[in-house]
Amino acid sequence: MSELVLIAATGLGREVLATVRSNGRYDVVGFLDDDAMVGTDVDGAPVLGAIDDSGQYTHAFFLVCMDSGRPREAVVERLSALGIGSNRYATVLDPSVRMPEGCRIGRGSILLQNVTLTASVTLGSHVVAMPGVTFTHDDVVADFATFAAGTTLGGGVRIGRAAHLGMNSSVRERTSIGAYATVGMGAAVLNDVPNGETWVGVPAHPVDRGEFSGVPGQL
Repeated sequence: MSELVLIAATGLGREVLATVRSNGRYDVVGFLDDDAMVGTDVDGAPVLGAIDDSGQYTHAFFLVCMDSGRPREAVVERLSALGIGSNRYATVLDPSVRMPEGCRIGRGSILLQNVTLTASVTLGSHVVAMPGVTFTHDDVVADFATFAAGTTLGGGVRIGRAAHLGMNSSVRERTSIGAYATVGMGAAVLNDVPNGETWVGVPAHPVDRGEFSGVPGQL
């Protein structure tokens, strides 16, 4: 059984820990986290040190458990500077997830309970799919994208680098979500979302920041 170090003691990190324990593929050594106190534990897994201590674990695999794509991207760049290459990242799938022939998942990706892939789905590296996400035929997802619980993509959808799709959002077939774009909770995307934009609503439209002024957590 290979050793695994989880980067970031987040809620996602706890979910990954539970998933890894249920599938038995890796032995979780513990967490590395810049904010958590060294010597404490998270659900029985020790906090071993800060992220820059990763070089001490020369035989372990790593998994970055930041909740959003931009922080995951930043941490992977940081680890790369410390000499940790792409071959050192684990890929974790909940036991409920099936991998049909013709589907591909990049290193460092996390697929939690009841994520569905149908046919010819391609997921990049460090992609996170929360429970109940559905990828249908010919979807292509770039590195560091994040899908909150219940997100559904129609066929032939393209998702850009580090895009974030909120809980229970849906994307029409053959539609694109740009790099670093955000789709709000429950949104129904019928048209292409440009790079870096935030879209909300049914049908989804570019956000007017005044809509959410002073109301945190709406996306």
